[in-house]
Amino acid sequence: MIELAAIEDNRLLIDGLRAWAETVPDIHLAVVAATVDELLQDPSGPPDVVLLNPWLRADPDPAANVRRLIDAGHRVLLIDGSADLSMVAPSLAAGAHGYLTRDHDTAALARALRGIAAGGTPWSPGPTRAPGASGVGRPPLSEREHGILMAYVSGLTLDSAARRLGISPETARTYLKRVKAKYRRCGLPVYTKLDLAQRVRADCAEGTCQRTQARAG
Repeated sequence: MIELAAIEDNRLLIDGLRAWAETVPDIHLAVVAATVDELLQDPSGPPDVVLLNPWLRADPDPAANVRRLIDAGHRVLLIDGSADLSMVAPSLAAGAHGYLTRDHDTAALARALRGIAAGGTPWSPGPTRAPGASGVGRPPLSEREHGILMAYVSGLTLDSAARRLGISPETARTYLKRVKAKYRRCGLPVYTKLDLAQRVRADCAEGTCQRTQARAG
């Protein structure tokens, strides 16, 4: 059973989420909070996944919301209406484990929650790829590789991305080299920052889910 907490301040969406969760046998909506503070102060046990609306009226900084939840030990899935990578990447770079746009169906939501609860990192800002569509395999990235990739393509310099992730610039360069090498081994040549940004946009547009490896580096 996956214990789910939701941070959402839209009553209509909350009601819909409750109704949906009651139909899924392996997902239990344990807590609903309107703010990050409210969830962090909740006395119930820690959830397996936190479903976060990044644009809360009382907490309007999505990346800050994610960092607070990650610092408290939570695994976070963002769900929002925007597929704009420039809006998504800072929150992913802050540590979010996944992202879904609201045009995904509930089956995709359930898959993402199960993947995150199992230790993966699905991220798919674009619409789900049509059934039967084929695509080039994407490389599995470690959490650190995924973090440095998203921070870097969001517009940060490599040094700034390293500071955001709390690692040295040299370590960040090592992770970035690994990311590029993994893409190239999949037949997807990436050499420059622009190449990486275009590759991430293509992944998102195709609805591809990247899943991190269990190790962190």
